[in-house]
Amino acid sequence: MFDTHVHTKVSTDSEMEIEEAIKSAQNKNISLIITEHMDLKFPEKGLFCFDVDDYFKKYSKYRGNNLLLGVEIGIKDDCIEESREVTEKGLFDYVLGSVHLVDNLDVYYETYYKEKSKQEAYEKYLATMLSGIQKYDFIDSMGHIDYICRYARYDDRELYYRDFSDMIDEILKTLIDKDKCMELNTRRLSDENAAKNIISIYKRFKELGGKHVTVGSDAHNTTAIGSNFHVAREIIDLCDLKAVYFKERKKEYEKI
Repeated sequence: MFDTHVHTKVSTDSEMEIEEAIKSAQNKNISLIITEHMDLKFPEKGLFCFDVDDYFKKYSKYRGNNLLLGVEIGIKDDCIEESREVTEKGLFDYVLGSVHLVDNLDVYYETYYKEKSKQEAYEKYLATMLSGIQKYDFIDSMGHIDYICRYARYDDRELYYRDFSDMIDEILKTLIDKDKCMELNTRRLSDENAAKNIISIYKRFKELGGKHVTVGSDAHNTTAIGSNFHVAREIIDLCDLKAVYFKERKKEYEKI
C-alpha cells in the first residue's frame, strides 16, 4: 500500500532525508509518494516552495514501482495559474491540493483564530476550500479536510459534519463532479474520537457518489510514515470506498 503524503527535507518543515524515508517504508512494507510543499505566494517569502527541476534532478534516481514523485500544492485564489504551471512543468505522478492558508493567514498560528468564534473560523476555512477546489481542476486529490482541527484554539476542535453539513456537502459534490479523490489523512487517527467523527464525512462522500480516496500520513519524519494505516483501512471498509494512488497522474487501485 502507498503512503501518498510524505515530506522530506525539500519541504520547509521537514528534515527527513529521502534515504531515511525509503528505509522506513521498506521496514514497514509500504510504498511512498513524496509530496513536497509548494505553497506559492506564501506570506513569508521563500518558505514552502522548491525548485521543481532540482527536485527531479535529485530524486528521479529513487523513482520506481515503490517510490513515486508528487507535490502538495497549496490552494490559494491568488496563484491558480502559477500553480497549474508547476503541475504541468513537472513530471509529477500525483498532485495533492491542500488548504493551509485562509485570508492569507496560516491556520497553524493563533493569529488566524484571534477574535473569531469556532463557527466563523471553520466557515472561512471551508469556504476557502470550496472556492479552491472549484478552480484547482488540475489536482488529483484534496488533502486533509480536517487540517484545521490540528491547530484550532478551541476546547473542542473537531469538524462536525452536523454543524457544517451544507458547506461540506458542497465540497464533496464538487470533488465528485470533477472526478477528484478525497484524501483520508491518517495524522489524527490515533485519536479515537477524531477517527469516529471523521467517518460521518466519508460516509457522506460515499452517499453523494464518491468512490475513491487516497491514504496519506502527512509524515515529516520516519516514525510517522504509514502511521494509523490500520485505522484507515477500517474506515475505508466501513464507508465502502476504494483506496487508490496515482502513477503518472493515473489512478491505480490499492491492494489493502
